[in-house]
Amino acid sequence: MKAITQLSRLFVGLLFIFSGLIKLNDPVGFSFKLDEYFSEEVLNLVFLQPIALEMAVFIVILEVLLGLALLLGAYKRLTNWLLLGMILFFTFLTFYSAYFNKVTDCGCFGDAIPLTPWESFYKDIILSVLIIVIFLNQKYIQPLFNPKVLKSSLFIALVLCAALGNYVLNHLPVKDFRAYAVGKSITEGMKSAEEIGLEPTLYGSIYSLKNVNTGEVQKINSEDYMSDKWWEKKEWEMLSDLTESVVLKHGYEPPVHDFIISLDDEDITDRILSDDLVYLLIAYKIDETNGDAFDKINQFAAQAQQEGITVLGLSASLDELVEIKRHEWQTPFPFGSMDETTLKTIIRSNPGLVQLRNGVVTAKWHYNDIPKYSNLANDLK
Repeated sequence: MKAITQLSRLFVGLLFIFSGLIKLNDPVGFSFKLDEYFSEEVLNLVFLQPIALEMAVFIVILEVLLGLALLLGAYKRLTNWLLLGMILFFTFLTFYSAYFNKVTDCGCFGDAIPLTPWESFYKDIILSVLIIVIFLNQKYIQPLFNPKVLKSSLFIALVLCAALGNYVLNHLPVKDFRAYAVGKSITEGMKSAEEIGLEPTLYGSIYSLKNVNTGEVQKINSEDYMSDKWWEKKEWEMLSDLTESVVLKHGYEPPVHDFIISLDDEDITDRILSDDLVYLLIAYKIDETNGDAFDKINQFAAQAQQEGITVLGLSASLDELVEIKRHEWQTPFPFGSMDETTLKTIIRSNPGLVQLRNGVVTAKWHYNDIPKYSNLANDLK
């Protein structure tokens, strides 16, 4: 049992550190996931939504510190209790998400390793077993160093995590794992499985059928429904309102979806993606956008437009609210509309600036890092 405990400790510790650092690279993205969990449609904990970002930063740093403490054998009783509490909480979340199909990706490893809800749940079940093994066999865990070294190590880790968190919150993730990372082609990312010669994901339905004689209800997938000709069985009636859509076979799905730009009720997506050079100013929630950034943004846009370069704002907010803010900030460019989730995925900054060249993302800037257009002009020729 000692060997099993030590192996469990090593695996859990490293996994917690890896998972925490991946999410610490993009705490804003993790906060979006927490916000989704807290929404009225999922857990109905809407009072937590305003502090989702603060909670995200706290959780990911705690995850790293617990993993490190477990490996070092530091504060083992406190560490093991916190590990147990955290994994039980996340096991509940992932089960709820999978069983009720509420959140399609738990965000356990950010965008680096997307997991389905059931994959996330099974992962947490395995971790729960390993953590329980560690919890019940704490006597085999001995500190690797003296208390002073342990305390210093955890303090240094805390400072480094806080520094990384502060950097990515005020700039952009160090590593971008999303389909809109610099160098990625949005045009290529939109192509279907058929267009690139791959097998697409196969979807089907689960029908609920009720026996009119006995009241028994059975669930039948669409393939069995057709092959067994259930529609000919007069004693069974379909409960249409209980029909569920499911994945029958996983295949290729385009990483870019819902990238649709509307301007004055016109779809201009193709025009934007075929432009030699275009700048998109992303402000997904216009009422939460940092208005102080528009002094630099407006200067940049004015100089770019003088060179005949397209600058377009994008928001998911209501047109009326966008117009109010646009006039308040005196933006020299129009605003189009796009899906909010897509805008949040494109850039982790509100506002943020994206440079596209023939549909390829060639640069992105947090509002703290927006350059002077004159500094880019020579590189753009």
